[in-house]
Amino acid sequence: MTFLSKTLSRVKPSPTIAISTQAAELRAAGRDIIGLSAGEPDFDTPAHIRAAGIRAIEAGHTRYTAVDGIPELKEAICAKFARDNGLSYTPRQVSVGTGGKQVLYNALMATLNPGDEVIIPAPYWVSYPDMVALAGGTPVIVEATLETGFKLTAEALEAAITPRTKWLLFNSPSNPTGAGYGHSELRALTDVLLRHPHVHVMTDDMYEHIAYSGFHFCTPAQVEPGLYDRTLTVNGVSKAYAMTGWRIGYAAGPEALIGAMRKIQSQSTSNPCSISQYAALEALSGPQDVIAEGVAIFQRRRDLVVDALNAIPGITCPRPEGAFYVYPSIHGLIGRKTPQGRVIDSDEAFASALLEDTGVAVVFGAAFGLSPHFRISYAAADDALRQACTRIAAFCASLS
Repeated sequence: MTFLSKTLSRVKPSPTIAISTQAAELRAAGRDIIGLSAGEPDFDTPAHIRAAGIRAIEAGHTRYTAVDGIPELKEAICAKFARDNGLSYTPRQVSVGTGGKQVLYNALMATLNPGDEVIIPAPYWVSYPDMVALAGGTPVIVEATLETGFKLTAEALEAAITPRTKWLLFNSPSNPTGAGYGHSELRALTDVLLRHPHVHVMTDDMYEHIAYSGFHFCTPAQVEPGLYDRTLTVNGVSKAYAMTGWRIGYAAGPEALIGAMRKIQSQSTSNPCSISQYAALEALSGPQDVIAEGVAIFQRRRDLVVDALNAIPGITCPRPEGAFYVYPSIHGLIGRKTPQGRVIDSDEAFASALLEDTGVAVVFGAAFGLSPHFRISYAAADDALRQACTRIAAFCASLS
C-alpha cells in the first residue's frame, strides 16, 4: 500500500510471536500442542506483588504519573542497583518504561542517526536488529558460535568496531541461549571498549536474577567503572518476578541520555501503567526470596531438558548459565528427510515439521541470527517438558 511508511520495509514481524500465534491456532483447532516458544515464566506473579497492585487501585493510584516513573519507584530502582550491582545512581538518572523493550527503543531513538552502527552479538533477541533499523541505525551482527559458548569474544568485538559504531547492545544471561558472561569474560570486553571511547554500551540485564549454580552475574559498568558514563543499564521486573503482563522495564545511565529518552516517551506513550508501577515498587522493595524459589525450579527444568536433548543423536545442547532457554544445535540433522519426504534443509524447516508432525512449538534459530539451532523455553511444567522431549526424540529418530 503506497501510503505506508518506507520504514516498514526495514523491519519484520516478531518470529516468536508468529510461532506462538500459529501454535494457538492449532490448539484452537483441536490439536494437542505443547508450546515452548513463549519467553515468560509460567508462575503466577507473587501474592505480595499482586496485593500491592490491588492496594494501588483501592488507594486511587489510577491517574497519570510522571512521564518516566513515580519518584518512589525510581528511588527503589536506585536502591536495587546499589544493593545488587554496586552501582550508584540518582532518580534523575533513571527511566521507567512500558517494559524493557520500550526502554531499549527509546534509547536507540534518542541516539541514532543515519549511518550509526550498533554491534549486536548473534544469537540475539529477535527485536534488537529491527529496533535499531526502526531508529535509523545499522545493525552490525557479530556471530558468537557454539564453539565460544555463544559468547562474544574480545577479538570479534575489536574487529567489529568502526568510527561509526555508537553502541554495543549486550545481553547476559542471553535470550535465546542462556549464556552468561563471567567477570573475566566481561573484563576482556570492557578492556576493548576502554580503547574506543566513542562506543557506548547498552546492556540488557533482564535475566540477571535467573542465574544458576556456579555462575555469578555481573554487569559491564560494575566490572569497569570507567564505562559508567557511557553505559545504559537496562532491566525490569518481567522475568525475575513473573510480571511479564504488568509491562514495567527500567534503565539507569547518563542524565542527558535519560532526559532525551524522557522526551521521546512524553510524545509517544507517556507514563507506564500507574498500577503496575506500584506493583513493581513492591517487587523491588519487598521480600526477594521468591526469586530463589523460581530459580531452583528453572534449574531443575534446565537439567531435565538438556539431558534429554543430548541423548538424541544429531542434537547438541549446551548447558546454559542462566535465563530459561536452551539453544541446541541440529547440525547433525540437516539434510535428512521426514517420513513424508520433506527435507530438513534448515532450522526453520525443522521447527515447522516438528510442529506439524508432533505438536511441539519451538523457535527456529535463524530468527535469532545463528543457524542451525532452535530455541526451547523451559518455562513450562515438568510433565510438558518431558512429553515434548519424548516427541522431539521420536521425530528425530523418524528422519532418514
